[in-house]
Order: sequence, then C-alpha cells, then structure tokens
Amino acid sequence: MFELCMVPFDPQPSEVPSLERWPSYSDVPSCKVIVGDCLTLLKETPDQTFNCCVTSPPYWGLRDYGTEGQIGAETTIEEYINNLVKVFHEVRRTLRDDGTLWLNIGDSYTSGNRTWRQTDKKNPARAMSYRPPTPRGLKPKDLIGVPWKLAFALQADGWYLRSDIIWNKPNAQPESVKDRPTRSHEFVFLLTKSEDYYYDHKSIMEPSLDKDKPRNRRSVWSINTEASKEAHFAMFPPKLVRLCIEAGSPRNSVVLDPFLGAGTVGVVAHELGRDCVGMELKEEYAAIARRRLAAVHPMLAL
Repeated sequence: MFELCMVPFDPQPSEVPSLERWPSYSDVPSCKVIVGDCLTLLKETPDQTFNCCVTSPPYWGLRDYGTEGQIGAETTIEEYINNLVKVFHEVRRTLRDDGTLWLNIGDSYTSGNRTWRQTDKKNPARAMSYRPPTPRGLKPKDLIGVPWKLAFALQADGWYLRSDIIWNKPNAQPESVKDRPTRSHEFVFLLTKSEDYYYDHKSIMEPSLDKDKPRNRRSVWSINTEASKEAHFAMFPPKLVRLCIEAGSPRNSVVLDPFLGAGTVGVVAHELGRDCVGMELKEEYAAIARRRLAAVHPMLAL
C-alpha cells in the first residue's frame, strides 16, 4: 500500500474524471442529494467517479421505513445480503482505483418467529408491523452475525477486506435482557477496490501515553451516539464519519453515500473540504438532509 499522506496530494480538476452529473470543484464544497433507488442511480454513474464511500445501509429486520423497495425488509437474510452485494458491486465500479469503502453495519438476533414488535417510546422507529422469520439453520435467540456475513460476501465479490473496526458506544442504550451482555458496539469495515489505495494514517492518529508521540489509530473507536431532533433515528455520529473521510480521501475529492439518510456524510464532507453525492430512497429523509446541509451553508445542498 502506498501512503499518500507522506506526499501531499491535492488533485486538480484536470486529474479527476468528468463529473458532469455530480458536484464540480469550487470554493464551496457541495453535496448533491438525489432521491431514488441507489442501485438504479449507481448503474447510471460513470466508472471511477468517487474517491471514497462512507455509508450505513439499513440493518436487516430492525426498522420499517415505510418505503416500497426498502433494503432491510427482505424475508430472508440471504436476500438482504444479495441486495447489498449488488449495490456495493456498483459502488466498487464507480470508485477510483485507489478508492475506499467505509461500511457501518449492525447485527441482530432472530425474531423467534414473532411477526411484529412493540412500540418503543424512546425510539418509535423500532415499532414494526413485520418481522422476518428465523433464518434457516438458526434458532430463536441466536445472534445472526449479519456484519460478517456481509463482509465475507463482499470479499467474495471482489472487495479487499482490509480492517474490521469496532465502534464502541459508551452511551449505548440499556437493554432489558438478563441472559447476555448488553450490546454496545457495531462494526465498521474498511474495504478497498485495489491492493493499493489512498489511506492517510497521519490524519487520524490518536494520543498515546507519550503525549509528544501520537500513535497509529487502533481498531476500536469509542464514539458516543447522537440523538436526532428530526424523524431519522439511525444517524451516524459526525465524529465517526470524520475519521473515515479524513483517512479515506484527500481534500477536493468526492465522497459517496448511497444511503444518505439525514445527510451526516454530506455535512462532514463539506466541513472537510470534500464534495459529496448522497442517494436516498425516502423523500422525507432527503428533505431532512437538505435542511441540515442548507443550515451549514445556504449554497451547499443542490
């Protein structure tokens, strides 16, 4: 792997593939918010358009976003994994050869063949009118292992699986379970298109016992979750997104989030001097993203 952080890399517009359908480089990094099915939109996107992808797709069987064609509402885990592999196959094609994918994905337990879930006052989005059946080969109360099933499927599809990162949540919501530890972490996988890729390790170094000598970032990141005042309850914490974007892309580059949600990736990309393309299936969430982006800079959301 080459370390571009050791040689300043500031691509000029002439060095970057044509971005006629996407944001153009300017003094104000922009974020283009597109409403639609990300697989369809990605198939219309030219090869090698993006420098980096940072995203968190809907988790399987944990939310009902009330949108036709939503990923995460599949009847089987195999169908869910297959749908995501198709999306990320197109992501890989549209990434530059030195591009990176930072994928946040959570796990879940089998439903025990329950067909609905009670309303949660603290998190109304948890209420569901459907629950997928227990996957074949698993038992009620089994942990499914969704993150690793997806990671291995992406690896088999051609991605380089470079790192598993534990996102530790110090302020994780309590659980009422008394027969296992409370889950307080999720996974972030670093995947790459090629063997050689952009990774700026210096930009995300962390403090060490020797205050004068920061150390290479470890694979456990302790970052608090952040509540949303809007209708989208499954938001990236900006600090998590910042680490991914800083390490995975140079300034004046283009970051993709095919599951934009409330637009956190776009907001952080702007703060770090990157353009962003965000794709979102649900119009309500795209509107939230545009409002958040406009609050950062009136010319930001396109």
